[in-house]
Amino acid sequence: MRQRRFSCLLVFAVLTAADCAARQPGAPLKPGFNLFSRDQDVQLGREAAAQVQRQVKIVQNQFLQDYIQRVGQRLGSQPDAGNWPFSFKVVLDPNINAFALPGGPTFINTGTIEATDNEAQLAGVMAHELAHVALRHGTNQASKANLMQIPAALAGAIVGNNSMLGQLAQLGIGLGFNSVLLKYSRDDESQADALGSHIMAEGGYNPIEMARFFEKLQGVAGSHAPTFLSDHPNPGNRMQAIEAEVRTLPQRNYGFATSQFQQAKQEVERIPGATPRNPSNSARNSADRSANYPSDNHPADVRPSGQLQEFQGRDFTLAYPPNWQVFGDNNSGSVTIAPREGLVQDSNGNTQIGYGVMASYFFPESQRSLQQNTDDLVHHLHANNPGMQLSQNPRRLKVDGNQALITMLTSGSPLNGGAETDALLTVSRPEGIFYMVFIAPSSEFRNIEPVFNDIVRSVHFK
Repeated sequence: MRQRRFSCLLVFAVLTAADCAARQPGAPLKPGFNLFSRDQDVQLGREAAAQVQRQVKIVQNQFLQDYIQRVGQRLGSQPDAGNWPFSFKVVLDPNINAFALPGGPTFINTGTIEATDNEAQLAGVMAHELAHVALRHGTNQASKANLMQIPAALAGAIVGNNSMLGQLAQLGIGLGFNSVLLKYSRDDESQADALGSHIMAEGGYNPIEMARFFEKLQGVAGSHAPTFLSDHPNPGNRMQAIEAEVRTLPQRNYGFATSQFQQAKQEVERIPGATPRNPSNSARNSADRSANYPSDNHPADVRPSGQLQEFQGRDFTLAYPPNWQVFGDNNSGSVTIAPREGLVQDSNGNTQIGYGVMASYFFPESQRSLQQNTDDLVHHLHANNPGMQLSQNPRRLKVDGNQALITMLTSGSPLNGGAETDALLTVSRPEGIFYMVFIAPSSEFRNIEPVFNDIVRSVHFK
């Protein structure tokens, strides 16, 4: 079911040139575009891990759990792992697979331990997962696929006193096999292979063993091998790419091992249902998408009041009314600022902004004029909300010395069911199009327009 407001799928619109450019072996790797802050990655991962552990069967074998934790912490402490609060659990599942949630919770199937030939291969699988966390692939995918919905969803998690995971689940972002949090692109896989080899090497494991294990998976027949490969699509020439990356690494003495790998394999073989010889059902199910939301919202006086105060964002600063609330944090790529009563949750639990301001970035498909890029953004908004109409021709201005446009739009208001006025500010920036949407019922807009103008004048870029 479509959301009424700003619920367009912008996977292609947010792909940057850097995402598409071919990476050379040894070239730097860094996280891509993301609307979530690091702290929000960690919060989301903790909430998701708690849910996962209610759905899967965690192995009740202290030796195995200690062993995986020991290998994982060695890898997670390496510089290229990014200093995330990693945790590690062994899951009773004969399928060859592993997955890591945003922020660091990592789960390794018993079938993976059974399938690896040595500790370095097991470390390779784990380092690959840690690389997904370090490169923030899960929330990067969510940000690109839900560019307009994420700011309101993060705000809704606060307004409704719900978990972040519960609010994102209303957008279809859960923990199932098709969730964008766990479904990576081939570019993501290539990057995780490369960074994973760095993490392995720093930990003393021979990174070529990662390539050997993936080569083994490609050649294994049967119903259990494809699980990892279906969740982690082969980016093409995988083994050759890893080998090329390894050749760029500094010379090191490899050969680290805990000396407990063989005992770990023996422990796995003793557990009923832990290996393909006695298959169990897949342990990783879709996330529970149910959540409790307030059913009534009775707006109070939400007009801005008092002297404006400053918000320091990651890439920009702006001023806002003191009786409004910031939903987001200073390290996030987007923010919603609104009175609490200005955020409305519909019968499906989706949060809509009825009164307030949303600020974020839009990434066009190609280098075009500000007017063309603004038209593209409006087109995406209209495609998902056909009731949205252009009410005035765009007005040109400058914001902190940058070319900008204000485009006036109208649609239906979730606050009173009447008309709504949306003022879309778009600003041309080197990193993309910075945009703000000023939202209010049409009957209110003229009264609060001077405050919106003050907010526009307050915007500065870092």
